[in-house]
Amino acid sequence: MEDIIEFLSNVGKLKEIPRTGWVESGVEEPESVADHSFRTAVLAMLLADLQGLDSGKAAKMALLHDLAEASTGDLTPEDKRQRGPAYLTEEEEAMGGLLSKLPRDVAARYKALWDEFRRGSSPEARVVAQADKVEMLLQASEYEGGGVDPSRLERFWHSMVGEGLASELLREIRKKRKKDVA
Repeated sequence: MEDIIEFLSNVGKLKEIPRTGWVESGVEEPESVADHSFRTAVLAMLLADLQGLDSGKAAKMALLHDLAEASTGDLTPEDKRQRGPAYLTEEEEAMGGLLSKLPRDVAARYKALWDEFRRGSSPEARVVAQADKVEMLLQASEYEGGGVDPSRLERFWHSMVGEGLASELLREIRKKRKKDVA
């Protein structure tokens, strides 16, 4: 049980790690990685259900997708590109360390789901990747609605391409932004 408590304590660190992209954009009191992961999981579950996919699997993947950041910190896509393959090794080691505190069979299942997400090798993994992007734009929209200067968040709006239902959601979020920013 001590190992499980240690695992949960490590996961709890995500509540204290602010999303780096928002910090770099000057957002005051930005969401944490845990905040982002929670809404991404709810969105992935919903998108999976609406498409007849395994919503439980999608929700688990979404909850696991940024778990390694409890050890690595939150890195922007630019940070990851600059680090290259070294980042993937760091992330792999961080996830292995976190999961090592769990019973072997549970850790293996979680690791398999996390690997599947990283490869994008299932419809659920692709739904989670889309939910991750949609959640980010929804958050950007909410920051702008709360008074953050839209020019500070412009880069986030150019990085998104969706498919299926995620594409429809992105279109609606962008439409709302045009109205709000105009």
